[in-house]
Amino acid sequence: MNNPSEIKSWALAFGILIGIASPSLAQTQESRPAQHVVLISIDGFRPDFYLEEKWPAPNLQEMAQSGARSLGVTGVFPSVTYPSHTTIITGRTPLHHGIYYNAPFEPTGQTGRWFWESDLIKVPTLWDGVRAAGMKSASFIWPVSVGAPIDYNLPEFWSLEEGFGRIEPMREQETPKGLMAELEEQVVGKLNERTFNGDYLNREDRIGEMAGYVLETYKPNLITLHLIATDHFQHEEGRDGPMVRKSLAATDRAIGKIIEAAARAGILDQTTFIVTGDHGFVNIHSSISPNVWLVEAGLMENKPDRGNWKATFHTSGASAFLHLKDPTDAATLQKVKTILENLPESQKKLFRVLDRSALDQVGADPNAALALAPIQGISFSPSSQGAVLKPAKGGTHGFFPDFDEIETGFIAWGAGIRENVEIQEMSLVDVAAVVNYLLGLKMDLPESNLYPGIKK
Repeated sequence: MNNPSEIKSWALAFGILIGIASPSLAQTQESRPAQHVVLISIDGFRPDFYLEEKWPAPNLQEMAQSGARSLGVTGVFPSVTYPSHTTIITGRTPLHHGIYYNAPFEPTGQTGRWFWESDLIKVPTLWDGVRAAGMKSASFIWPVSVGAPIDYNLPEFWSLEEGFGRIEPMREQETPKGLMAELEEQVVGKLNERTFNGDYLNREDRIGEMAGYVLETYKPNLITLHLIATDHFQHEEGRDGPMVRKSLAATDRAIGKIIEAAARAGILDQTTFIVTGDHGFVNIHSSISPNVWLVEAGLMENKPDRGNWKATFHTSGASAFLHLKDPTDAATLQKVKTILENLPESQKKLFRVLDRSALDQVGADPNAALALAPIQGISFSPSSQGAVLKPAKGGTHGFFPDFDEIETGFIAWGAGIRENVEIQEMSLVDVAAVVNYLLGLKMDLPESNLYPGIKK
């Protein structure tokens, strides 16, 4: 058994026997559409990965055909990992949930820290909803999950100190203590920078094996899982590089391992798999350094702490967000707008300026005075020296989410989901509503739609 339909057929027969032998379990099943939800985020997930047969993703493609699938999911702005994952887990845009970028804007200079801690999230999460309902959750390498109300948690976290790597800092933040040691002993062997490394595909295998073990052993009601290889190699090679294909195959294999774990545990017929992502990808050829304009205008200095600054652009993925040292400094804001208006037409056509009302409408950082959103092929750089326009290569994201290439994907397959449903367009905020329905969480999700056509 190595594909979803074969595993499901076997597990359904086994699940019928369990239901007969355990009336209390059958009664619980009647109270909500699914007993277990595995919410998988594939970083850099694109709809063509499951809509086009040329991609090596048999599990994803079969799940998409036999479950519910979207032709495209509109993300948030900026379309980068941490704001997007927090939108998935809250059903809210960054304006409301408070995770505006991967790395927070730091007025005295960027230290390298990211939005790691879950207490920075300003609204309830699905993990909160699961705990409030008296159920259990697990999570693996999910952004902004340090200290989250998760029963079995290996959060994404790393130390800024030299020599610490990523394994031991993650171990220090685990819940419960000893979880990683248990996983090393029972499943994956000793983890280190060689055996668990984002530069290699063994990381995806190990995350799939760890999640499968926890699902089979502890049977949490919600698992959240973050797989990164497709993002890593699209950054390096662009949308269609050879390692992108191999990384997708590794990701698909990891998901298959979790499906098999549900089958071994006899719970596949009670389990729903939701596969989504944070953003698509765009090939780039050039970058713009807008802080060079501000240095030349005397509004900041070319220093790590920005020196004596009044305005600076904080880049996030491909886009750039203007921050003022004094948010009420209307004169400096007008100077920046004048700089942008007086640029050569050859540069002005490479991006658009989003004012505060446009940022409010898309649900972006309320602290930014304006933002610059580039056209496809162009990315903004944080550099404050050298030429404004420089060569670039590979792929990136962070673009304004209004074109096909930057959209991400969505698949829902299993308990509580109708078969062969196509959703032409949905938003990333809508994913939380699907989990809310499946687990009967009754969370208040004012920005999130549950499309009734996917309900079984």
